[in-house]
Amino acid sequence: MTPHISATRIAPPPAWALKQRQLIEKAARAAQPYIGKYTRPDGSLIWRDTWPGMDGSDDPYEGFSSFPLLYTLGAPAELNKLARRQWDAITRQFTAYGQIHNEFDAYYDWMHHGEGYQIIYYFGLADPYNEKDRARALRFAAMYIGDDPEAQNWDPKLRLIRSPLNGSRGPRLTTTAEDWSTHRWVYDNYLAPYEDIPGYETVADPMTKLKWTDDEIFSRILKLINQRMTRGDVPLNLAATSLVTNAYLYTGDDKYRRWVLDYFEAWQQRTRANRGIIPDNIGLSGRIGEYNDGKWWGGYYGYRWSHGWRTIMEATLGAAANCLLLTGDYSYLDLPRSQLDLIWNLGKVVDGAFVVPHRYGDSGWFDWRRPEARFHILLYHLSQSKEDLARLMSFDGREAWPGAKGVFGKGPVMYNSMPWKAWLFGENPAYPERSLDYTMQQIDQRLAEIEADDISEAPTWDVHHWQKRDPVIPGPLSQQMMGADWLYHGCLIHARCRWFDAEKKRPGVPEDVAALVEKIERDVITLTAVNTGDSQRRAILQAGAYGEHEFLDIEIDGREPASVSARTLELAFEPHAQARLRIGMKRFTGRPSYDFPWSRK
Repeated sequence: MTPHISATRIAPPPAWALKQRQLIEKAARAAQPYIGKYTRPDGSLIWRDTWPGMDGSDDPYEGFSSFPLLYTLGAPAELNKLARRQWDAITRQFTAYGQIHNEFDAYYDWMHHGEGYQIIYYFGLADPYNEKDRARALRFAAMYIGDDPEAQNWDPKLRLIRSPLNGSRGPRLTTTAEDWSTHRWVYDNYLAPYEDIPGYETVADPMTKLKWTDDEIFSRILKLINQRMTRGDVPLNLAATSLVTNAYLYTGDDKYRRWVLDYFEAWQQRTRANRGIIPDNIGLSGRIGEYNDGKWWGGYYGYRWSHGWRTIMEATLGAAANCLLLTGDYSYLDLPRSQLDLIWNLGKVVDGAFVVPHRYGDSGWFDWRRPEARFHILLYHLSQSKEDLARLMSFDGREAWPGAKGVFGKGPVMYNSMPWKAWLFGENPAYPERSLDYTMQQIDQRLAEIEADDISEAPTWDVHHWQKRDPVIPGPLSQQMMGADWLYHGCLIHARCRWFDAEKKRPGVPEDVAALVEKIERDVITLTAVNTGDSQRRAILQAGAYGEHEFLDIEIDGREPASVSARTLELAFEPHAQARLRIGMKRFTGRPSYDFPWSRK
């Protein structure tokens, strides 16, 4: 049974509520000039005629992933239609280029798969009953669990993915110069992948860079990459657990759940075998360092190259979060927690600042920098344990968190978690309004860039052009409305609650409604919901993004709490009414599903 609540306290709407509504409308309107400038009538990008190599298909998907996410928060349905139009058009276009096969990237790594395919997870949140989306989700998962005979990425006996480069054509065990052709210039700015490249040994300075655009140097690098990096499993592949969890959220089929847990547990075993540090390369026989002289470092997107351990951390923490979602077992967080502790315990003070190593190579740990708070923030968001809170509170420089700007990066679906967490700790009262204002400023800036673009120059644009200009920016709305956090490269959204329009039977807050999560505790969430308009509205509040949590009691505007046992609440708003809710809850007690509340069995 769904408890019914009435919001009858009439009061002027808070400034943050009006700004939320303004942001939703402003971001939704920005879609048309963006689409109109950069796409043809069929949705394809106005760009170049050819695009070789294995890089790039993720980037245009990222340029439109904000559309379905904003729709799930309450924006007009047109955004969801445009998102699917763009997904289909980009898939056709990059199939013609050669990167995509059977509607999925033919072969690339899971940092890029994770970026590009976040959009399909938002499709699941937006409309789990779209048959094309559902069928794709199952086909894509089949490529990784061994059910697709053309994409044999999975070794079920050894529980490993056979290459860091994988996709709809299966593992890419050997790469060619053409595979790297479109992004060799990017790697000019990265560290050399090895310290013993013949003729260019860099042991004396592990931070040395080499010119991939130099054909002689590149030929030597490519030879070593094919010898050492392209065969076998890497931690980055843990991001594939989100793709398989996505299939589970559509179906509830236990084969997807079992695969996610089996694969994660294989990495737990490899970490124990490597004395507590997750290795970054596993050979096809299952042996650590099989193609790398027995070294546990030196793998693709591993401890040395190209971004260091943070890429490993992102994939590992995202996969652990999936396991927690699927089981309710918090012990799955022990693996990423142990790796964060390992790096933290290596830290030292340099020039008055605490720094930790971000890379490991033949000469040991190097690349000392301040630790990244986002991993500890998500870990605590998931666990809500006192121990993880203590880890988070030990960060120096926390006094700067309230003033941190939003970070939208290449794709605008995320907002910086540091000012948000400071708000939840009661240390950043300006966060709601300031973050919304900043996001609207960014929309204006991007619209100006769009207007200034000369479309005749499109063939010379790089593959990130659209991401950098996407003006459909949800900004902090996921944090404020859902109490949500996640990592960018292929992580599912993990939220305390989610809103639906009870009258229109669609996801997101109803028209005129705004919501602000004010406090998140282990078993309690406190939020204020506001009807800014002149009409009655009815909303449904779900416990968790996927109905995985349970509401236990509700306190409205400080009145006596009422006991419930439900995964959804229905709120009826009088015109200009608002309510402050303090809701007790038990987390991770139910089967997670994309199903809407009125269709959940």
